[in-house]
Amino acid sequence: MEKKSVKHGIVSYVLITVGILVYTFAWSAFMLPAKIVGGGVSGISSVLNIAVGIPLPIGVLNFIINGILLAIGFKVLGSKFGANTIYGIVMSSLCFILWQQVLHVENLFSDPATGIIQFEPFMCAIIGGALCGGGIGLTFIMGGNSGGTDIIALILTKFYNISPGKVIMYLDIVIIGCSFFVSGKITNVVYGYIVMVTMTYVLDMVLDGNKQSYQIMVFSTKNDEIGEAVTREVGRGATLLDAEGCYSKQNLKVLLMMVHRTDKPHVMQIIHRIDEHAFVSVNKAQGVYGKNFEKLKL
Repeated sequence: MEKKSVKHGIVSYVLITVGILVYTFAWSAFMLPAKIVGGGVSGISSVLNIAVGIPLPIGVLNFIINGILLAIGFKVLGSKFGANTIYGIVMSSLCFILWQQVLHVENLFSDPATGIIQFEPFMCAIIGGALCGGGIGLTFIMGGNSGGTDIIALILTKFYNISPGKVIMYLDIVIIGCSFFVSGKITNVVYGYIVMVTMTYVLDMVLDGNKQSYQIMVFSTKNDEIGEAVTREVGRGATLLDAEGCYSKQNLKVLLMMVHRTDKPHVMQIIHRIDEHAFVSVNKAQGVYGKNFEKLKL
């Protein structure tokens, strides 16, 4: 059991590192060369480095700002931050230095003669945002993060009745707005918001896309038969609920099922096959936890 736990820990940190490598590569190869600023501490570091002119690599600024936020977080919230947060902060800073100061990936997609990036800023925003979302999504799945504005969000939500997601969104809007001082172009601010939207969309797809589940309710006189067929053919459980029609005043059974995204077409075929006149309600589930689904975590 201990060997399995050690192996799982190693795999987790390897995948967290891969996710952070992808995330920082997107910044270094696409967004920064095009002077596009995204959100988070990486965005603050970019603004300070380019607009304010602080002569420190973005990786170093990223580490300093995150270190300050982490120290404040420990002071206000106590030991709420685990090893994964500290590892993510250190690794993201090192990866920025690797991509920018060691490998100079900013020249990877630039014209050697002029130094001008070969992609249009819009393409840099889309590609950069997608890679950021994919990289940070992989990091989140493995229980890691890169620190940043989520620390600020945790601090504020301790004292104010506001969701962490809203705090992070508002902070990102302000940080991206400050990118106007990086290039002096309002278009780059728009590209920054495109990065934010693209990153959020891809992040949600990575986190929830493969785990999407549906709640299906069936109103039919053949619910017993449908439930047995779903259990037998799909391998999913089903529950019969007692109900009464408000208009007809008749007692009936409502069939309730929770199924994965990949099982939904098969379940719908079974319902149609047994009772094509059944009344069916299908809703996306925010989260399903328990046997055969996600493990409930704190």
